[in-house]
Amino acid sequence: MDSFIIAALAVCSLTAPVFGDKGTSKARSCSDIRQFYSGKGFTLDGVPQSEISGEHLRICPQGYTCCTSDMEDTLATLSRREMEGLLKEAGRSLQTSLNGQYKAFDGYFLELLNRSAINLQETFHQTFGLLYYQNAQIFSELYKDLRNYYRGSKVNLEEVLNEFWARLLEKLFYQANKQYFISEDYLECVSKQIETLRPFGETPRVMKMMVTRTFVAARSFVQGLVVSGEVVRKVSQVQLSQECMRAMMRMTYCPHCRGMASARPCANYCSNVMKGCLANQADLNTEWRHLAETMMQVAGRFDGPSGVDSVILSIPNRISEAMFTMMDNTESINHKLFQACGVLREGGTSSTGVDDSMKKGKVMVEDRLGTSTNKMEKLVSDVTMRLREMQPYWVSLPSVLCSDRVATGTGAEDKCWNGMNRARYLPEVMGDGLASQINNPEVEIDITKPDMTIRQQIMQLKIMTHRLRNALNGQDVDFQDTSDDVSGSGSGMCADDTCARSPRPVLPSTVPSVVYQYLPENKKVKGSATQNLPGITIYLLSLLMLLLRR
Repeated sequence: MDSFIIAALAVCSLTAPVFGDKGTSKARSCSDIRQFYSGKGFTLDGVPQSEISGEHLRICPQGYTCCTSDMEDTLATLSRREMEGLLKEAGRSLQTSLNGQYKAFDGYFLELLNRSAINLQETFHQTFGLLYYQNAQIFSELYKDLRNYYRGSKVNLEEVLNEFWARLLEKLFYQANKQYFISEDYLECVSKQIETLRPFGETPRVMKMMVTRTFVAARSFVQGLVVSGEVVRKVSQVQLSQECMRAMMRMTYCPHCRGMASARPCANYCSNVMKGCLANQADLNTEWRHLAETMMQVAGRFDGPSGVDSVILSIPNRISEAMFTMMDNTESINHKLFQACGVLREGGTSSTGVDDSMKKGKVMVEDRLGTSTNKMEKLVSDVTMRLREMQPYWVSLPSVLCSDRVATGTGAEDKCWNGMNRARYLPEVMGDGLASQINNPEVEIDITKPDMTIRQQIMQLKIMTHRLRNALNGQDVDFQDTSDDVSGSGSGMCADDTCARSPRPVLPSTVPSVVYQYLPENKKVKGSATQNLPGITIYLLSLLMLLLRR
């Protein structure tokens, strides 16, 4: 009988109304929550003057309370809005960091490209004189195509370089043989012999290898920064679920309804609420880390003797060496071309325009930046540090958001708010990710229904990581917009929803373009590239994986 009475008392103690912090039997004034509620901008109409019975409550514990159903709904909506605001603010902070790295690298890369073009223009004008002046458009269009490729245009880089050398061969052959009548058809035949003749020596092959590797890596790298920022922006805008809203309300504002405004959540209690609310976001962790790790590997290739600086700034010198190689072997090259394309008939001018250039001697194109700058080294160091810092972002969000709101200090574990009262929180802390929330005591989640917006962003991370891994191997994947938005994607570097949107990220030029003088009659460089099947294949395979997981 005694045991039965003890059990009955225990049951009664669970259902008995609680009258605030001290458990007094007299209904207390609701002045604290009235002041708090009014301070949030809500009307006090219908707000109790003193505690009332809480049977009407659907979220908070149903003891005596200072909250009505309407107040509970209002505060629940407020708690979700505030939580979503915190997530957006955290996302903006990360976007700002990514944007800073993007601007720093992009600005320096375009600065190098622009200085290289200016260097070529000034030195070639001095070295080759009229020969350069009459054919300057070939060089200006090469730099234009390199710049457009880096910015993300559908330019086939290998085709651009091949076309440049073919056109240069035509122009130099024409200048060296002005005493002959040379038709367009004959010049086309000349350009087709470039692979067998190798008039420029090994320079085209070496330059193609180095330029392609550098530009593929640089373009993929800045695109990785863009995609990372876009993923953060989109995920930060995902609305929290109704279940999360209820859990946030219970943790944040139910203590106010119970007259315990000073009560702060237990640490483990807050962790479970946040891990439940951010379960889908935590599933980004694996692919997010993979992307960051691969970007760091790519960035590591930008510095050093064969890094971005040396490759871009050596372009004028390599082209100069190639031109002198051909001029040194003009007689032998002419003989082979006459055999392949036919003997030319005389009918032109007597001056070749090449001899004058040869008399000036082989003037080496000097690197105007020299070795005086270690800016790329600093950029690589900085971006590596930032990427390493952002790796745990998605799984660290719960602890970050709980860090300044949980109870701390002596006796905190026994006096913190556990969702029902001031007492110790007993349940264990859940793991990260959706699958780990099946037994979360604070947030009811259907782990079979993942958030599709976040799943789409996981797909974008996979695709971008694949592109970067190809770049590490020097393989170019035909540029494709990695956005899941059919209408186009944003730049990913915006801090709010007002960002401009465009079909693909367009990387802004931070340095004015070089203005060249050139003759209007020149063939256009082919700029369109065919689709690269491996890029399409990986996209379809990734899409299939997503569908199978559903």
